[in-house]
Amino acid sequence: MNVSDVIKKAMLLGLGAQEKARELVDELVKAGELSKSDAAELVKEWTSKAEESTRDMDLKVKDTVAGAFEKLNIATRDDLEKLEKKIQGISARLTKLEGGDGKGGA
Repeated sequence: MNVSDVIKKAMLLGLGAQEKARELVDELVKAGELSKSDAAELVKEWTSKAEESTRDMDLKVKDTVAGAFEKLNIATRDDLEKLEKKIQGISARLTKLEGGDGKGGA
């Protein structure tokens, strides 16, 4: 199981918890223990907190993965893009030095 799988499972758990919370609120409304307006406000509050928790978890996972990559000295996408630009620049200069036709000038 990779990090992506763990994140997906955590998000699905969060979605399942939200659904259960809505069901609970609906039952309280049906039983007359909670008004519809209070129920709507409660669901809105819980949803907001769940979204905030998801964002926080996402940031923590990203920070953890970035830290692990740094410790393992693994190149990031940014690093690879910078290298690609450098290689393109060097390749263009080499082509100019070879006469611009790319045939090596021999």
